[in-house]
Amino acid sequence: MKPLLSDAIKVFILFAVCTCLFYFGLKVMHAEQEQNRRYDMPEGPAVKVFNEEKTVLERLNLFFRVGE
Repeated sequence: MKPLLSDAIKVFILFAVCTCLFYFGLKVMHAEQEQNRRYDMPEGPAVKVFNEEKTVLERLNLFFRVGE
């Protein structure tokens, strides 16, 4: 009975240590990602997606033809 209890305690301690390492690792990664400024204007050779404005009928026609 004694070896079973000591093995269970060792497994619990190992589980607790790994859980704490995982938790603090996630906190570090979250803090790193919070510093990113996602909504800044892009720098470098950025390309505009739409070069011209389309009318409602042209967009509807494109939707029915292509499905987009």
